[in-house]
Amino acid sequence: MENLLDTHTLIWFINGDKDLSDNAKEGIIGNPYNNFVSIASIWEISIKISIDKIELKSSFKDFILQIKKNSFYILPISTTDTLALSVLPFYHRDPFDRMIIAQAKNNNFQILTKDSVFKKYHVAVLW
Repeated sequence: MENLLDTHTLIWFINGDKDLSDNAKEGIIGNPYNNFVSIASIWEISIKISIDKIELKSSFKDFILQIKKNSFYILPISTTDTLALSVLPFYHRDPFDRMIIAQAKNNNFQILTKDSVFKKYHVAVLW
């Protein structure tokens, strides 16, 4: 199954963080050419860097290079994704997470996330 990494999953994987679950790590490593990152996650990270909400272990530019080095596909936001987003119930209020959920539903992706609220949207979740 193809994976869509939630933002925290992406950061933890790139940074080698111990908070990344073994299941999620194996899901990424064991499926090396089927991992996707939403452009919404990259957008979210850039915003959080600019407001000092997160700090990466490397520069943001190097972080982007690591995404490519790990052969992660960057998933653009399509109009179909925005249509799916417009009808999602509001179990989750975070706009970036809601877009990730919409993209996962549209593409039949499994989401790698620690966030238990994602399951309310009837998407496959691995953690």
